Amino acid sequence: MGSIIITGASSGFGRATARKIARLGQPIVLAARRLSRLEALAGELQALAPVKLLALDVRDRESVFEQFGNLPEPFSDVAVLVNNAGLALGLGAADEANMDDWETMVDTNIKGLMYCTRAILPTMVKNGLGHIINLGSVAASWPYPGGNVYGGSKAFVQQFSRNLRSDLVGKGIRVSNIEPGMCETQFSVVRFDGDEAKAGAVYDGMQPLSAEDIADLICWVISLPAHININQLEVMPVAQAWSAFAVDRGD
Repeated sequence: MGSIIITGASSGFGRATARKIARLGQPIVLAARRLSRLEALAGELQALAPVKLLALDVRDRESVFEQFGNLPEPFSDVAVLVNNAGLALGLGAADEANMDDWETMVDTNIKGLMYCTRAILPTMVKNGLGHIINLGSVAASWPYPGGNVYGGSKAFVQQFSRNLRSDLVGKGIRVSNIEPGMCETQFSVVRFDGDEAKAGAVYDGMQPLSAEDIADLICWVISLPAHININQLEVMPVAQAWSAFAVDRGD
């Protein structure tokens, strides 16, 4: 069995996925910027599986290639990459948005995912086995006011995942794109720059998905027989659905 890399493993989907995947006993590489949080998580998991920690900012191309390219045994034979690192910043209209926020989302959600994927793929191709799990969003397909660059970045993840499948046909590598809807993690806290009250109001009066729900889906997708590929899995809480088109009637 090869190792499993999880980016953005210090919180949210990444941390919940690490906790569930550790039960498989396969070597796990936990990557995130906040090493102290990874160390606390590793303390929980080391009795279940070998754990390697990487202090990694996925936006740093050189660091991604250097660290992924020099993993020691038993972590070097990567079987699964969970591209979880990502974020949303702000909810302002496009004409009012902060350009720094836009660039951070592009650098993390698009370029970071590209770097991690490209760094790991040669190993998977050489072994004729592997699975790329990309964390997308329903925002890739369903626009909403203020979604602008965040939605655009997740649309990239959706299309990139599909094109990876085309590139990798016949090479034994699976690619799956998991697209959650409303899910209560630190996502909204980050989006609203640490405003806990504003973030909590997003989920008032409804039951959102949890990080554990998404971790369950990731583990299920990984566990399927090697001849089965889940291309795309869009999931929402029952309380969430689509809405009517916005129409400006000039009133």
